[in-house]
Amino acid sequence: RMLLQECLADAAENKMNGVALVVRKGTWMAGRNLFIKEGFEVCDTAPPDFELLVKKIKTSVKSPSFNYNWKGKAEQYSKGLYIITSDQCPYTPKAILDIRETAVKEYGIPPRVVHLKSAAEAQEAPCPFGTFCIILNGKVVADHPISATRFRNIMNKEIPKT
Repeated sequence: RMLLQECLADAAENKMNGVALVVRKGTWMAGRNLFIKEGFEVCDTAPPDFELLVKKIKTSVKSPSFNYNWKGKAEQYSKGLYIITSDQCPYTPKAILDIRETAVKEYGIPPRVVHLKSAAEAQEAPCPFGTFCIILNGKVVADHPISATRFRNIMNKEIPKT
C-alpha cells in the first residue's frame, strides 16, 4: 500500500494523467483488491482474465484501453518458438532458462528470446500480460512465466508425438 501511495504521489507530482495497471485472477500478477480499495476502477478487460485498472488524476482524460489484435501481433512470430520478455519480474530469467533448456533438449527447438525494452514495445506485445509470453508458430501458448513442467505439458499438446 505504501509503494502504491508513493507511485500515485509521484504521478501527481509529475503532472501525469493518472496511473494504469494490469491485474488478473490467474497467477503471476497482482490481484485487484488492493487497487480497488485505493480508488482504481476497471476500464477494460481482456481474455482470459486480465483487467486494466486506472486511477485518474485528471478526470477529464480518456481512460486507457488494451491495445488489442494480439492474434495478429503473434502471427509475426509464425515460424518457431519465441519467448517475449522484459526485465519486469525477477522470476522471468529462471523461467526463460528452464524453458530454453527444455525446448532444446526435449523438442529440438531452440527458442528465440525477444527482449522488450520500452513501455511502447510492451504495449505492442502479442498478449495482454505485455511483459512475457511464449509463442509457438504464431500462436500464444503461454501468457505469463511458466515452469518447465508446464511448458512440457503445453508442448505435448501442441506437438503431438507420432
